[in-house]
Amino acid sequence: MSDNPVSKPRTKPAEERRDELMASAEWLFLQNGLEQTTIEEITTGAGVAKGTFYLHFSSKADVLEGLRARFVQGVLDGIVAAVESRKGQDWRGKLAAWSTACATGYLDAGGLHHLVFVATAPATREGLSRNILIDHLSELLAAGAAGKAWSVDDPGFTAVFLFNALHGVVNQPIDETPADRAELLRKIETHFLRALGLASGID
Repeated sequence: MSDNPVSKPRTKPAEERRDELMASAEWLFLQNGLEQTTIEEITTGAGVAKGTFYLHFSSKADVLEGLRARFVQGVLDGIVAAVESRKGQDWRGKLAAWSTACATGYLDAGGLHHLVFVATAPATREGLSRNILIDHLSELLAAGAAGKAWSVDDPGFTAVFLFNALHGVVNQPIDETPADRAELLRKIETHFLRALGLASGID
């Protein structure tokens, strides 16, 4: 988002209003920081009265929790689309697609991820051991094992292990050139495949 959101009509559905408040808050949090942003600034950016904010959120922290959930869901949506684009029994392709789509989702929204998970970290670290991304990967690993594509004794444990490895890598500062990003994604895919005993296609 390059400019602060402009005023909107007052006849939109509640869910759309909520999304506009979140979009305004995200822009302001990234520009000015959470503590420096006021609820009045958020509602002004969304083009609504201040009281409207409290119909959807109890506080800025509540908005932040909503941004966390939306970020993770957005990454999952990208993963699902990438995995489902592979043929039914192409387990190697599905796993490669999962790793690339997950990493891309994090890299594309690095500023938001830092804001909602690093600069203002959740109260617990449970998200690194259980979240909808790990659940999806665990299901993929179990399905691939059932399809004899690989052997996995504990899909849940392996999913946590792989997700945290990817998470750690994409959170490292990198040069944002297309070549650097492509190389990072290639390395992530290679390590995902090798962890399941699959050839990476790279010597």
